[in-house]
Amino acid sequence: AALASVDWSLLIYGWLAASAFMLILWLIQLRTRDAGIVDFGWAASIGFLAIYFAWQGEGSDAQRILGGCLGGIWGLRLAMHLLLDRVLRGEEDGRYQYLRAHWGRSADAHLLWFFQAQALLAAGLAIPFLLIASHAPESLASLQFIALGLCALAVIGVSIADRQLSSFRADPANKGKTCRQGMWRYSRHPNYFCEWLIWCGFALAAFGAPHGEWMLLLPVVMFLFLTRLTGIPYTEAQALRTRGEDYREYQAVTSSFFPMPPSSGASSRS
Repeated sequence: AALASVDWSLLIYGWLAASAFMLILWLIQLRTRDAGIVDFGWAASIGFLAIYFAWQGEGSDAQRILGGCLGGIWGLRLAMHLLLDRVLRGEEDGRYQYLRAHWGRSADAHLLWFFQAQALLAAGLAIPFLLIASHAPESLASLQFIALGLCALAVIGVSIADRQLSSFRADPANKGKTCRQGMWRYSRHPNYFCEWLIWCGFALAAFGAPHGEWMLLLPVVMFLFLTRLTGIPYTEAQALRTRGEDYREYQAVTSSFFPMPPSSGASSRS
């Protein structure tokens, strides 16, 4: 199939726009003292970059619409969820409270670099949407239809997991307790697992695009980020600080990532 060229300057412009956006959000957190807005900004940046690449890309209409819809819908849905569930609830997420206390008087300077690192990460993770928007075929490939189906199922899954957790937290009787209902019975982080499946779908959608073979590394990179770097480690450290023994018991019998039946043993599984 014919390939359109990739205009890499779009990635540079996108990163600069994301950097400026994150600078504005950092200035906002100086006033609100709520650094959790960075999570909203990260997701929103990826969503807007996907739409920008779809608008400016050199691929066919079908491919640009596919990339814009995949990244735009995912990023803006997640951004709205984070805005409503974390930022607007009136209390800074415990992870950022901990970092603010850990960094002390230099916290705002550290947060500036943290916000800018998230802008760079957002630009990097938006690359699959740039590649899709640079793809020439007028019709979608079978693999892209599979990718759409996988993304749709995963979005439904993460929405269910988020709703189950929100419902659990809304009950005052559950304060200080760990959600073990629904999907949370089978994985300590079903939302992260479903998000990872979405990125597997993005990799499949971009596979046939120019340089798309490199996107097969995307699920590996996202798995490492979610399970080893920015996702589960920080989330679980905060859960242990706030829920202590209750969460340790949950860890002992519940898979950390991949959904599995609860274990009757004393050690956690991944």
